[in-house]
Amino acid sequence: MDQHHRLQDAKTFPPDSSGRRRLVLAAIAAGALAAFGSLSAFDPRLRPFGSAWAQGAGGTADLDTFVKVSQQLTGRSHLDAALGARIFEALAATDDAFATHVEALSKWLAAHGGVPSDTVTQALRADDNAVLAKAVTAIMSGWYLGVVGEVPRATVVSYEQALMFDPVRDVLTIPSYCHDVPGYWARRPGTA
Repeated sequence: MDQHHRLQDAKTFPPDSSGRRRLVLAAIAAGALAAFGSLSAFDPRLRPFGSAWAQGAGGTADLDTFVKVSQQLTGRSHLDAALGARIFEALAATDDAFATHVEALSKWLAAHGGVPSDTVTQALRADDNAVLAKAVTAIMSGWYLGVVGEVPRATVVSYEQALMFDPVRDVLTIPSYCHDVPGYWARRPGTA
């Protein structure tokens, strides 16, 4: 084959053509899904986020109950659903009875509707209900700190969206190793 035909073939089928790229990416994705799916059958920690609440997490609570309880505890009417699913999944992975605790906490909050969200833990301890008080602390840690569990087995479920940054978001940059806000590199630079 001479040089002309090789150049002609290269123009017809460039090595980075979008068709080839899509085929390769699809094959990689299918392989990853097959591997991930087979691993998750053996280790529940490897299941994708949301699987615990979809299956009931061994308890009776679901994601909706968890989000409603979280809204009551944080005093916020809107919470990020994807972050809620990650927090619920991580908490359910650390405590087999977590879903049951969420359901009991939901019932307790309904029965004690006048308890301000910032005094729920104290009220639960006064009712001699340390298990639910611990669940409240775990839920609030997930939402405000973006961390579930204790060191050395702590799981970071969020950083930038952790609620602890909301009160100062308009005046302070979220602390990090970069000297601007997370994701600053995606902004188009200003003109000089």
